[in-house]
Amino acid sequence: MALPVPIDEGPDELREVLAPLRNGVSVALMSLGNAFAAGAIVRVAHSFLVREIFMVGDAPHYEKASMGMEKYETIVRVPDVAGLFEAVEGRPVYAIEKDRATRSLYDAAPFPEGVVFLFGSERFGVPDEALDRADAIVGVPMYGINHSFPVAITAGMVLAEWGRRRYAPGTVVVPKKGSPPGFSL
Repeated sequence: MALPVPIDEGPDELREVLAPLRNGVSVALMSLGNAFAAGAIVRVAHSFLVREIFMVGDAPHYEKASMGMEKYETIVRVPDVAGLFEAVEGRPVYAIEKDRATRSLYDAAPFPEGVVFLFGSERFGVPDEALDRADAIVGVPMYGINHSFPVAITAGMVLAEWGRRRYAPGTVVVPKKGSPPGFSL
């Protein structure tokens, strides 16, 4: 459920309000080669209040596609795969890749706290260097003859599945200290 937007607040103040509500999950994007898809993923990631968004390489994101949500997100740019793994500081990295998947997105195994979901380009996928270092390679099942989902759609499916598990009935989620007054889940 979306939070009401405090219209009188600027981006810095809103980032401060959102900080204690942020989740431990993060998103990493390889140079997608599609600035619109990258912008759309920023928008989707904001909807799940991810910890941060890593952009690997120097490819831009299309701000119009993010509907302004980039103003409220922590976007960390890293030069390459090695820089990504250094920046995540040992947190688990789950690469989302259909061809080398070792588990399905819908497997019962839980996602670890602090997981970083790594998405590759629609054309080239996640590079082997990143797949070799990932803690898991997760595939999203497909049932037609199409070879892949658009990466922005995939990010939405992955984060929705993460959110379904995170906020499942009976799951206790305690807002962090400093949550907005009157906020409860």
